[in-house]
Parts: sequence; structure tokens; C-alpha cells
Amino acid sequence: MQKKPLLQIENLAVAFKSKTDWIEVIHHINFQLEKNEILAVVGESGSGKSVTSLAIMNLLPKGISKITSGSITYEGIDIESLSTSEKQQIIGNDISMIFQEPMSALNPSMRCGLQVAEILNQHSSLSSSEIKSEVLNLFEKVKLPDPKHAFKAYPHQLSGGQKQRIIIAMAIANKPKLLIADEPTTALDVTVQKEILVLLKSLQEEYGMSILFISHDLALVSEIADRVVVMYKGNIEEQGAVKDIFRRPKADYTKALLKSRPTMDERLKRLPTISDIVNDSFSPEVISKDTRKKQHKDIYGKAPLLEVIDVEKVYLSKSGWLGKQHQFKAVDGVRFNVFEGETLGLVGESGCGKSTLGNAILQLDKATSGIIKYNGVDITKLKGNALRRLRKDIQIIFQDPFASLNPRLTVGRAIMEPMEVHGIGTSFNDRKEKVLALLEQVGLEASHFNRYPHEFSGGQRQRIGIARTIALNPKLIICDESVSALDISVQAQVLNLLNDLKKTFGFTYIFISHDLAVVKYMADQLLVMNKGKIEEAGEADAIYANPEKEYTKRLIHAIPKGL
Repeated sequence: MQKKPLLQIENLAVAFKSKTDWIEVIHHINFQLEKNEILAVVGESGSGKSVTSLAIMNLLPKGISKITSGSITYEGIDIESLSTSEKQQIIGNDISMIFQEPMSALNPSMRCGLQVAEILNQHSSLSSSEIKSEVLNLFEKVKLPDPKHAFKAYPHQLSGGQKQRIIIAMAIANKPKLLIADEPTTALDVTVQKEILVLLKSLQEEYGMSILFISHDLALVSEIADRVVVMYKGNIEEQGAVKDIFRRPKADYTKALLKSRPTMDERLKRLPTISDIVNDSFSPEVISKDTRKKQHKDIYGKAPLLEVIDVEKVYLSKSGWLGKQHQFKAVDGVRFNVFEGETLGLVGESGCGKSTLGNAILQLDKATSGIIKYNGVDITKLKGNALRRLRKDIQIIFQDPFASLNPRLTVGRAIMEPMEVHGIGTSFNDRKEKVLALLEQVGLEASHFNRYPHEFSGGQRQRIGIARTIALNPKLIICDESVSALDISVQAQVLNLLNDLKKTFGFTYIFISHDLAVVKYMADQLLVMNKGKIEEAGEADAIYANPEKEYTKRLIHAIPKGL
């Protein structure tokens, strides 16, 4: 007799309601998950992977979405045929989920321990003291450094990695047979990401549960999955054992996903995109060591554009109204130079001080001490019009383009606004012409001028943010995690665009990221930050090949390599 899979998806189709009709977004897909197996579902935004997981969890938004055909079978039972109370017995008990964004999944006004206790209170008959003991036990299992502190803490008092561990503790509280992990490591540092993967794998082995691991990163899933399902535009492109998918991919889309991510082995002039691979129009061009040496000789033969000398940023905090004041050095005696035409990579884990340093250079959050010279002038002393002129020269591309754009302004107006402030262009029509040209330069269309930010994808919004930044003709641009939230192929497009713009306009970049593979691809020189200090500095390829410090080695070792 053939053994039944734990989860069987057969001919599943899901549709969402538009103004006039129902639009199908999942197109009759089929896959299964065996007992004690980790199955990865990989694809970019809009591929349908998260919608599939919501359908399994019976969490599709009511009224605007529906399953139009097919079945979801758990241990031989069709979930859709069950009553509401029968579904509740399975979902949340036998089937649990780790959501993508821990901060939005946790209640900000409730202590973390009580949020996990709530799950046990609902699904078990344990007493209050037994529940507290079990929560502390769960916190130890997910390797929180101080379970008692975490129990009493509010979400905002914990780091991103610690919040994700709280979510995992909630998900495994009832010892589920099936755990759905939806992008559980997105936006986490590479080292924390590695820790979460190891944790999930160990919990899976301990509990003998199955995991449906959803991600857009093929290299990442190679470190945890047994099998892979590759989704694209609501269809399954291919599925199979993780080794087969990596070493012998059949679908063009899978090949493109594997090739779009920067590699650690060679430096390509341009990264391939999905359309390049699908249309077979990509010819890889490698930048040789001699070419790179010559480029560096040209860059570093001049005087520095920016000098950061012994910069410190100290924050004061105190516990309670009458508590003693404590000093926290977010940036501690940092010193480096940036040269015209250079891309300086700045890497480190969350809390290392890299964004604080970027804000100090931008004069958005003044340094406590030290000197920052731009073109030989100490900008820490600038005020009024002199500071306004500096803002035109030093700009930033933010991590979240949607949050940095005014939802009530059209894209055209959003790009024109800083141009008006800084007196660029002689009239509305003159500025509009410049903006239309900029939109085309960043790979958008002139017709996008009158649209609003919500009408664009994440990659398109990042292009709008880039257009807004370069509209001021800056000399130095700080890219603060500017591709970390993007799909891999969109990330490739944006990195190519940044390099194209650098060549066209002569920009200088400070490229801040926790993604070391991306920084290696972009950077000439590399700064590694740890606890407010520069841990290691030097030519990017040399550091990656032979890191000197243990901290740098740990960061590089944690990068997902693929198979």
C-alpha cells in the first residue's frame, strides 16, 4: 500500500476579485510534501508562493479571493470540506506558520512571553504556571540568549533575530506536524540568517515535523531543503531534489534565478537578468584583475572627495525617570577616505553603526565628535544655505522606496519636488522635461510621470527613488540597503542600473548592506564594521579571498553559497 504524503496540493487554482471580474493568480498547480521533509517553494514577488501558503492556512482574504478549483489535502483529509471548528483543530495546531515580518506579526503592546502563552492557553489544558514554564522552555529551544528577559520584554526591546525566534517559538508551541516558514530570514543579517536556518533544521529533526520553506533565494534554500518547487507567475516551472535543481536546472527561469545573484568567484561587468537568460541574449563579460588594478590606480591617484576623521556618535539613555544615564557609542573613532569615482562597500551586522555613520555623513544626525571633510571643507560646522548646498551634493537612496515616497504625490511631482527646492530647472516645463528623461534613464517610461507610488512594483519604486536622488546631480550617493528588499533578478537590474549611472554621471557611492555577495560585486574598497568600529578595511576582493579578522571570516562563512 502506497504511503500518503503529509500534504497534497492537486490542481489548485486561486483567483482574486478585480473591479469587473475574477483574476486567476494560481494556475492549477500540483505538489506534495512528505512526512519529515523540508520542501522549499522558490519564486519572486508575484509568483504565487505566499498565496499558496495562505490557501493552505485557510487565510485567504474573505470576499476578494477564492479557491476556484483543486484540493488541499492534509493527511488524506480535504481541508476545504471541513467545518470551521474542524479546520481550527488542524490549522494552528497541526499546521503552523512563521510569518515574514516579525515586527508586524507580534503585538507591540504585549509582552513577548504572554503572546506565546496565549497560543498554549488556546490549544492546551495546561495551568498558568505550567504554561509559563513551557514558554521559557520554548525560548531555550529557539536559543534566545536570556529567556526570562525575553519573556518580560516587549517586541521593540529585542533585535530582529530575537523577534524572529519569538515567532518560531509561537509556531512550534503546539508541536505541529507541518510548519510553513514564509520568508523567515528576509532582511536579517547573514549571520543571523544562518543561525535561523540551523535552528529550523534542528527543530525539524527534533520534532520530526515537515517544513514548507518559502523564499525568493535559491542559494539560501540549498542550505536547508530536501526538494524544491520553483514558481513563476502562478505556475510551477519545475520541481525536484535540491541537487538536481541546482546542478541540472531545466527551466530557463530557474537558470536565470541561479545566474542573477552575484557570485564570489568572478566579477562580471553586468549581471544577467531574467529576460537576458530567457531570451538567450546574455554574453558574460568578466572584469580582469589587471583592468580592476588600472581602474583603482586612476581612482586613488587623486585627493579624497570625503574624509572621515575620528568620528564618534554617542547616544545617551537611562532606565526609568530617576535611572542613571548611560552612554552608548554607536560609532567609535571611525576613520576612512572616499575617492571620486569609487564605490566604497560598508558591511556589518545590524547595530554595528553603519547606518548611523551614513546619517552622520549626510548631516541628518550630527556626529558627537570628529571631522568630516567634503572637498576639503569640514561639513560638521556647516549651517543654513551652506548646509542646503551640501544636501544637493550628497544624497541617499533609501532601503524602502515606498516609505520614502509621498503616497499622495505622483511620481513626476515627487521627483520634481527636490529640484524646485534646490533651484534646478528654470520652469515647471523645463523640470518636467528633465524628469521625463530621468525616468527613461532609470528604465521607466514617460507615461509613469502621472502615476502614484502604489501603482508600481518594488523594483520600479526603487528606480523612482533612484531617479529622485540623481535629479539633483549629486556627487556622492549613499546607498543604504537599497537592494536588500528586492527579488534577486530585480536586484540584478538595479545593481546594473547603479553601475550604468555611475559611468554616465561619474557618481561616487558608499554602498551600505548586510548582503556581502552584493557588496563584493559592487565595491572597490571594503570597510567591515563591528560594534561601532572599523574591524577590517582594504581592497574588496583581497578581503573576501583572505580575511584577517575572525569577525570578517564569520560574515563571509555565513554567505549562502548554493551547491
